Amino acid sequence: MKVELTEKEWDLIESIRNYHKSYPNGKEELEWYIEVVLNELMERD
Repeated sequence: MKVELTEKEWDLIESIRNYHKSYPNGKEELEWYIEVVLNELMERD
């Protein structure tokens, strides 16, 4: 399956993949970043 992703979408996927790797150092910052990017993507129309 081929899918075209925007840079923001790819960034969100990579951040989610790295989320568990960041525990306990950086977990809170990465969690905040994931929420910000997700909100930006959901607002876009």
